[in-house]
Amino acid sequence: MGHCCSKGVTADNDGHVVAVVDGNSAVSTNNRRKPSPSPARPQSVGNGTSYTNNNTPAHSFTTSPFQSPYPAGIPPSPSPVGTPRRKFKWPFPPPSPAKPILSAILKRQGTTSAKPKEGPIPEDEGGEGERQLDKSFGYPKNLTAKYELGKEVGRGHFGHTCWAKGKKGELKNQPVAVKIISKSKMTTAISIEDVRREVKILKALSGHQNLVKFYDAFEDANNVYIVMELCEGGELLDRILSRGGRYTEEDAKSILVQILNVVAFCHLQGVVHRDLKPENFLFTKKEEDAPMKVIDFGLSDFIRPDQRLNDIVGSAYYVAPEVLHRSYSIEADMWSIGVITYILLCGSRPFWARTESGIFRSVLRADPNFEDSPWPSVSAEARDFVKRLLNKDHRKRMTASQALAHPWLRTGNPVLPLDILIFKLVKSYTRASPLKRAALKALSKALTEEELIYLRAQFNLLEPKDGRVSLNNFKMALTKQMTDAMTESRVFDILNLMEPLSYKPLDFEEFCAAAISTYQLEALENWEQIACAAFEYFEQEGNRIISVEELAQEMNLGPTAYAFLKDCIRPSDRKLSFLGYTKYLHGVTIRGSSTRHHR
Repeated sequence: MGHCCSKGVTADNDGHVVAVVDGNSAVSTNNRRKPSPSPARPQSVGNGTSYTNNNTPAHSFTTSPFQSPYPAGIPPSPSPVGTPRRKFKWPFPPPSPAKPILSAILKRQGTTSAKPKEGPIPEDEGGEGERQLDKSFGYPKNLTAKYELGKEVGRGHFGHTCWAKGKKGELKNQPVAVKIISKSKMTTAISIEDVRREVKILKALSGHQNLVKFYDAFEDANNVYIVMELCEGGELLDRILSRGGRYTEEDAKSILVQILNVVAFCHLQGVVHRDLKPENFLFTKKEEDAPMKVIDFGLSDFIRPDQRLNDIVGSAYYVAPEVLHRSYSIEADMWSIGVITYILLCGSRPFWARTESGIFRSVLRADPNFEDSPWPSVSAEARDFVKRLLNKDHRKRMTASQALAHPWLRTGNPVLPLDILIFKLVKSYTRASPLKRAALKALSKALTEEELIYLRAQFNLLEPKDGRVSLNNFKMALTKQMTDAMTESRVFDILNLMEPLSYKPLDFEEFCAAAISTYQLEALENWEQIACAAFEYFEQEGNRIISVEELAQEMNLGPTAYAFLKDCIRPSDRKLSFLGYTKYLHGVTIRGSSTRHHR
């Protein structure tokens, strides 16, 4: 909920954008061969922006019955009807949540139409009356004493953004953006907490060049005011449209490097954005090479390293499958970046439908189209980059730092940021059994130079001493990147689970074993070759006699898995077979093993 945009986008029956709507005028772009299909201001499944149907601009200019009073001398602006809300509370049965989601939406909207509605999807208020809500935030009330408000520069469903100028202090005579959020639209405790958390996150995050600067927050009886850096260059969505719907590969790279850098920074701090889309990236100036800033942390949240979130938020066309399954973490942001990249490169949405149910079903079940034009002319590296982000298994998705190390982006020699995934993987390695560590060491020896580039960069970021990294190296690396957000999300707690490193540091060879993800390697085209080479190393140095019962215990499985695991042990020498080795690395769920056993 950073700066808000005042334009809408309409789409044709194939999901391609055909018009940009500004007020009551529309500029036709039908003569474009394949314009951007960025959703028609896609609806945030929460209190952010909304998506609409094909013919309705998401930012409607119908007058709202809830006018947002401005300070003296500032005329009110019309705002969309409806109260922004964001969370769902209902059973969510597998395999597809599309119908339950749509059913709940229609019930709460009191309608039978399956068309996407303008405005955010409502939540269950739980019988909570507005009169019971405390809308006092404790922010200063002297906005007009410090800032002179000017014209409106953008709008969203939860507020408006105005140009302003500082009256005193460091920002005297400096232009800023002031987001004005109406308290009359905060009709639930959740919506109030969203605003409070947005300010908290903006205040806690600091120090990154691609992150919108936060200056201050104020309130009065009618509104909350968030004072931020003014970005005058427009949205990434507008730039896509101005280019006829798509970017060249080289230009797309410069955009993605900025996006990935700031997202890696947020993830390291323990902040998941949850609403990444072209509308939420603004350019600081109108020049083509102006830097870009991520905005709108209205749906963002703090997240601990091993925490899973379950509330459905985001924008429908950019929402990750695991979000719809109500169990997700920071990988959901990487899916959204994958959708953005797909749009940048080809001008089409990877997942599209005319209804909410269709959108969700497409995200869950459909595969992106890489066959039609212009994909045959797009480089193989770029296609691989997108596919590794739009992997429905979140464990196989690249992190932001890994994406920067991908061959497609590496031509620009981007500096790789510290990756929070390294901490998670090393933590698991230090607590693994000797057999698991031996299996991972064998796997690390089979890595090609391509995979080692990222690992070597992460090892160097830890500033090894005498070629080794200890717990203190991990602690110092985090401390150097620390903001208040890292404290709030308790990122440092993960160090408590890495205690073995304090007396047994890792050299680079063992660090590689500790910091690799089997799931991510399985997503590579050359996985079979890597696995075969790794098994040869394992045969030489790590394989040993093992019983079915011991293997089940190693894999945290019960007796129901014994029959399945018999195939993983060679009858000739009672050691792990190649199948057993790969299954051991990958892991098998109890449910999965039981299912196989009964087939």
